[in-house]
Amino acid sequence: MKVIEFLEKANSTLFSYEIIPPTRGGSIDKIFNLVEELMPFEPPFIDLTSRSAEVYYEDADNGKTIRHIRRKRPGTIGISAAIKNKFNLETVPHILCRGFTQQETEDALIELNYLGINNVLVVRGDELRKDPPNSPGRTRNKFASDLVKQVKSMNSGIYLEDLIGSAPSKFCIGVGGYPEKHFEAPNIKTDLKLLKAKVDAGADYIVTQMFYDNNAYFKFVDNCRSIGIDIPIIPGIKILSTEAHLTALPKYFYIDIPERLSSNVIGRSKQEIHKAGIEWTLNQVQELINAKVPCIHFYIMSSAKSVIEVVSKFK
Repeated sequence: MKVIEFLEKANSTLFSYEIIPPTRGGSIDKIFNLVEELMPFEPPFIDLTSRSAEVYYEDADNGKTIRHIRRKRPGTIGISAAIKNKFNLETVPHILCRGFTQQETEDALIELNYLGINNVLVVRGDELRKDPPNSPGRTRNKFASDLVKQVKSMNSGIYLEDLIGSAPSKFCIGVGGYPEKHFEAPNIKTDLKLLKAKVDAGADYIVTQMFYDNNAYFKFVDNCRSIGIDIPIIPGIKILSTEAHLTALPKYFYIDIPERLSSNVIGRSKQEIHKAGIEWTLNQVQELINAKVPCIHFYIMSSAKSVIEVVSKFK
């Protein structure tokens, strides 16, 4: 079933989850065990993140040199299919602009279509590699809105080249949104226009970046509705669990952590920090449920224990 169908048919707020593939050479059993822990809470779908290979193209006296760093977390497509088949659970693999050509992206989407995976989250991706200029047969999507258009074209049966017996794909398309503004946008108004471009290109729903102040989410939704964005907007939540998060999360995700939360974390014991993070998230989730959000999306790294501690209070 498609994500948008889950949202339309739900009688109450759903809880979904996002996990990362294992590092290169790691075992898929770790992912299976994590999903197994989440299954009692009836997740409608699970997202699988993706990263491009870290490949840098550098100028040299004798022309272009290439330095390769192998992909650290491979297998998003394969792991998505494995989870779907093992647990009969819908998966949402992330599809990136950066690090992939349109041709490579089309191949990946065709594979997903073969595997019966009909949900994707389209994102521009991290700046892990500097792509060379476009060349014949090596065109790249510059923005997420371009990638949405490519997926939408495939849904209309339009491929990059004529394929014998090709049929339209059936992808439900999710995109990212930023309640506190994408760090590259000069202002929130410009950021909203860029989000509107993704919606106009064919996005079916939005998942937000993590946030710790629900007012930021509520204001973001109001701003989206005011410019004609009427698709579902799923809030993203990450449980703060270490003092290091106070600097790491703002640094890497460009978010604000409220003073009231940080004051309960700085200089405290591990147990006190854990309690502060759980209590903060419980309050966030309850307020979001009261506001009748369609779904709450939990960002998980290597362990689901804290998320399960929160979700179990509502299931």
